[in-house]
Amino acid sequence: MAAEVYYQAIGIVQSHSHLNNFNRHQKHQSNIVRLVARDFVSCNGLSRRSTNRSGRRNCTVIRSLASQTSVVDPVLSPSRSNAGDSNKKSNEAALILIRHGESLWNEKNLFTGCVDVPLSKKGIDEAIEAGKRISSIPVDVIFTSALIRAQMTAMLAMTQHRRGKVPIILHNESERAKSWSQVFSEDTKKQSIPVIAAWQLNERMYGELQGLNKQETADRYGKEQVHEWRRSYDIPPPNGESLEMCAQRAVAYFRDQIEPQLLSGKNVMISAHGNSLRSIIMYLDKLTSQEVISLELSTGIPMLYIIKEGRFIRRGSPIRPSEAGVYAYTKRLALYKQKLDDMFQ
Repeated sequence: MAAEVYYQAIGIVQSHSHLNNFNRHQKHQSNIVRLVARDFVSCNGLSRRSTNRSGRRNCTVIRSLASQTSVVDPVLSPSRSNAGDSNKKSNEAALILIRHGESLWNEKNLFTGCVDVPLSKKGIDEAIEAGKRISSIPVDVIFTSALIRAQMTAMLAMTQHRRGKVPIILHNESERAKSWSQVFSEDTKKQSIPVIAAWQLNERMYGELQGLNKQETADRYGKEQVHEWRRSYDIPPPNGESLEMCAQRAVAYFRDQIEPQLLSGKNVMISAHGNSLRSIIMYLDKLTSQEVISLELSTGIPMLYIIKEGRFIRRGSPIRPSEAGVYAYTKRLALYKQKLDDMFQ
């Protein structure tokens, strides 16, 4: 009950606009072939077939999203010579998952949960490094939790992106907030990326453990009890959430709000937390409750998925932006990077 009372939903608005088609002639096709040849799937990479869940989605949300004008990135738009392939290409999209960088309470070894704590200096560096690793992967829309550490990570990461678009947090918590945060320049809109903050992507609410030192808590209650609270699937800490409870809200939000964007061809980045992201990965990779409790996610390390023809495929984690193989390029991503190279050489 305490977990339910804690949250207040943040409104969601989608605001997109068209860019002009980018018709530059494709270059260095042989380089692209080599990049594609270096595709790899991480040793833990799994795929899943997406079932048709349209009947379970919120119809109001679907109609609202459909009414918006979608953003077309000129780097991703097909050239005239490839216009016939546009429908085929629209079936593929990238999904980037990033656990926020180290927070000040991570640094102090405190249980954080839903307490809104900013990044540490190390966390800021991790967020910037994460941005470098995804700097050549397209991003059309960003989802973050309602907590500042996830939002800082997303914003700092995007300062490194080669497209140079500006992430803008959308506000719809009141009519005044919505009205006062409008952007009236179409050119500025074209160079922006909408950022949607949602409490459903928040970290597990750790209840009465929040703010306590992890080692001192283990000394007080015993290591086995604290381990059970932290790593079991369905046992919550006192007045807090279990991983199962966190998964219920995070996965429902992903299916209702984020997955439709991916299925429409939008490239999405999610900046969130260890447990909310573990929940989403459990859904994407079809992990069991026993498998997900052993899943560890490092702070500030992006993970890349590709959705194509309804299938989510884990493609690994980019290491260095200068190495093509670490991006696990599909042909579409390789072409995107090549066009960026041509634009900024």
